[in-house]
Amino acid sequence: MRRRPRPQADQANPTDHAHIRCAIYTRESTEEGLDQEFNSLDAQREAAEAYIASQKHEGWVCLPDAYDDGGFSGGTMERPALRRLLTDIEAGRIDCVVVYKVDRLSRSLLDFARMMSVLDEHKVSFVSVTQQFNTTSSMGRLTLNILLSFAQFEREIIAERTHDKMSAARRKGKWVGGMPILGYDVDPKGGRLLVNEAERVRTIFDLYVEKGSLIETLREINQRRWTTKRWVTKDGRARGGSPFDKNGLFYLLTRMTYIGKVDYDGSIYLGEHPPIVDEVVWQKVQRLLKRNGRAGGREARNKYGALLRGLLWCRPCGCAMSHSYSQRGERRYRYYVCGRAQKQGWATCPTKSLPAGEIERFVVERIRSIGTDPKLLAEVVRKARADVQERADGLAQDRHELERELKRYATEVKRIVGEGGRKSTAVSRLADLQQQTTIAEQRLAEIHAQEVALEREQIDESDLGAALKTFDPIWESLSPREQARVVHLLVERVAYDGAKETVAVTFRSGGIRVLAQEVV
Repeated sequence: MRRRPRPQADQANPTDHAHIRCAIYTRESTEEGLDQEFNSLDAQREAAEAYIASQKHEGWVCLPDAYDDGGFSGGTMERPALRRLLTDIEAGRIDCVVVYKVDRLSRSLLDFARMMSVLDEHKVSFVSVTQQFNTTSSMGRLTLNILLSFAQFEREIIAERTHDKMSAARRKGKWVGGMPILGYDVDPKGGRLLVNEAERVRTIFDLYVEKGSLIETLREINQRRWTTKRWVTKDGRARGGSPFDKNGLFYLLTRMTYIGKVDYDGSIYLGEHPPIVDEVVWQKVQRLLKRNGRAGGREARNKYGALLRGLLWCRPCGCAMSHSYSQRGERRYRYYVCGRAQKQGWATCPTKSLPAGEIERFVVERIRSIGTDPKLLAEVVRKARADVQERADGLAQDRHELERELKRYATEVKRIVGEGGRKSTAVSRLADLQQQTTIAEQRLAEIHAQEVALEREQIDESDLGAALKTFDPIWESLSPREQARVVHLLVERVAYDGAKETVAVTFRSGGIRVLAQEVV
């Protein structure tokens, strides 16, 4: 960035307390025009220098250091010159900060309040050239906060207008920017999507339909050395072109852009761009992804149908029991083994290993018996309801504590306002209280949503009984993946004690309700 030569400013003697050492801070949001001989930062500084010169009779002198942030937003504190300015303030090198306009320092009321707290702490005043006030008086501080509130309001209005404009464009099916995707280029003139590499995208969809697995499809794509979308940014930097990973492949297969549509806030709109994938093929891919899950389909790690994978625990050791197998000839023997026994030796665990088929049949029979045994059914419902009530009580306690905190914040705000803001830290404290109130209100809304969800988890005994009675006839017709899903839906934990040869099954209340809703 080219800068015009500046006249040498008056040098302040740090040891001369008659002088008021003035630092000029300038900022511009964009880099456009900053390479000119006389730019916006120069204009701001020139006005500030003239103002400081007009106060020379008061002992004001301009420090030679330039605190210029070109191309940085006023909504963030992460600005190099601003950081340097605050560091020099804390080091006692500055007596007054001069800006052309208040929003040059910050457009965030919270950030500005924090900066004012730093300035107050180090007895540094703040002056705006065009608004003719400084913070050495209470009236100056009040006026400053009012002006900054309007600056923040303006910034939020601009953000809302931008969001509304993008929303309207989305509803019309327009491309509103972002990273280009494989299969399309962005027209530099009109901003529309132009078809490119469409055949490669169609082949990727066909490969997934053929193989039914993210991992297998990914392996084939990498063997062909296909990469993600390559493009060049406006400033000439190359982006993309990296090998696909599983997440990237999943993202590609789920994009509605490829069938000529736009998904915005849950609503689907017809796009301006042409489709490159047949919608029948796209819908088939979505069904396969939903059935297989994001983990990978036929190549999922639970390839041998371990129903209790992640559920079975060794009670004496408190360790998870992992699924494994051994093979003799063509016959495979599956079993679960204690993690501690595997790592530290068989002598350290009374459980050691357990035949997989035996424990899995026990758990399945336990599930089957719930629907046919009224006492067991009632006990499962009772425990499930007790679990829901325990969580509801915990949420209610959190809600009461947050409500008390909000009342305390409101009381403190009234007290500070009633004092008229005479304390130098009043503005900073009000900003902190505002932030804490917002956080507490957000958490309160989350708790309310969780309480509503818990109410939906309440189990109806008759519906549950009817659902579990149908469990037996449909179980054998399910695929191994579907059987594992049902077990994980119903069971939270299976604890096996090899010393006592006992098994304890803990059911999942929310899953029981989901099963009841799916079957009934």
